[in-house]
Amino acid sequence: MWRKAVLVALLALGMGYLYHTDPELPARVLNCISQSLPQMELSDSSEPRPPALEEAIARAWQTLITTPAKRWGRVAVGVNACVDVVVSGVGLLQALALEPGPGRDHEVLHSKEDLKEAFIHYMGKGAAAERFFSDKEVFRRIARAAAEYPGAQLYVGGNAALIGQKLASNPQLEVLLCGPVGPKLHDMLDEQIVVPPESLQEADEFHLILEYKSGEQWGSSKAPQANRFILSHDVSNGEMSTLETFVASLDEFQPDLVVLSGLHMMEGMGRDLWEERLKEAVVAISDVRNEVPIHLELASMTDRDYMNRILQEVIPIVNSIGLNEQELLFLTQSGGGPHADLASWDGIPDVGRVSDILLWIFEQHGRADPESEADLTRIHFHTLAYHILATVEGHWGNQEAAVASGARVASSQACGLQTVDIDKVILKAPLSFYSSFSEPRERLTLDPTRPVTVWRRGNVSFHLTPVLVCKQPLRTVGLGDAISAEGLLFSEFTHPSF
Repeated sequence: MWRKAVLVALLALGMGYLYHTDPELPARVLNCISQSLPQMELSDSSEPRPPALEEAIARAWQTLITTPAKRWGRVAVGVNACVDVVVSGVGLLQALALEPGPGRDHEVLHSKEDLKEAFIHYMGKGAAAERFFSDKEVFRRIARAAAEYPGAQLYVGGNAALIGQKLASNPQLEVLLCGPVGPKLHDMLDEQIVVPPESLQEADEFHLILEYKSGEQWGSSKAPQANRFILSHDVSNGEMSTLETFVASLDEFQPDLVVLSGLHMMEGMGRDLWEERLKEAVVAISDVRNEVPIHLELASMTDRDYMNRILQEVIPIVNSIGLNEQELLFLTQSGGGPHADLASWDGIPDVGRVSDILLWIFEQHGRADPESEADLTRIHFHTLAYHILATVEGHWGNQEAAVASGARVASSQACGLQTVDIDKVILKAPLSFYSSFSEPRERLTLDPTRPVTVWRRGNVSFHLTPVLVCKQPLRTVGLGDAISAEGLLFSEFTHPSF
């Protein structure tokens, strides 16, 4: 065993040197090395060993991930919830007695014919798309047909419901979920989840996910790659109709932590609605007791004005946010922050750039300055290859465990497993990186035997850990929600007012 540990350490030091001499050394070199390691004898045994770097990281996580001294007892989650119905797109359209024909895009779907044309349009491109279906009754008939279609799969959907479901897997935790919960969703939820009677609905909100395979053909349309077309008639989530019910239920439930999501759903309802509703949301969020931390889970958006309003009005009044690389880049583009001129990430997001944007959020809209009146002190950033947990000093504890636990669940859940199988994952994170994209900056290296790299910039600390990326992911829907939930489970709010 000692030989194996020495080899891992030497390999990490060697790779660090290579990155020092050539910072642009592609990550694929690391992957080639880690994939070749099973053929090397790391002990007297002639049996092939699993990848050394991946194994070292997975083992180190076991030691790093420890429960916080003070754990959450009650967590309230709201407010978007639905049932995701995953079904064959071509099969469903055939079941609806529709015939193939020419494709045509529609910004809003008003009929089954519109659905057929839009589906064919995007299937021919192999592109993902999501559309609102305006006719409530027709949509319900389509949703019923989808749910009854052979092979259809029903899942808990909506960020709040997914986060609540993940949190409820901890038997010591009481979880309240507030959102538009219909009978089907209620049956699918973990029995530990408490749903306020006021948020129960007679009918479920369904999101239909029409999948197609690479090379699948319908009429003259052939899919160049596998993808999906999503449709819904989801007014309840779009208007965040249960937000006030959610806040009102907190007085009785007395949570230790509040998790809020669903703001992105309002974007599609039009500017007139979201302008007015966002004002009401800010008032509702402000009504939460000051000593209870609030985590806001962000999601994909396309309206820069709307995102900027969230940045200006909502983010300063929550304590924590969770987001991925697309959302982080769109946030800095909307707010005129650092690297806003970057059109998109080129491969794995540069750690220095990510660090710059996270620091800017804290300095401009958070509590990097102790004299600031803003509440934001924690950001959990996740991307495919690595995660960063950034926190303002003095407000959060157990950060190493929190960021490592989020990465571990990303590795296991993407592969459809309860634990990390090192034969099914690969390391894609850089072994060397900078703390900033511009000077002054510090060169940092990843130690696989202690895979949380820490650095500080002013009053903000950054904790980075790699992700062991699943080689053949089974289902990635809701993975970001599981990451944020797991990270929160292992986080400790240490502010004196708590």
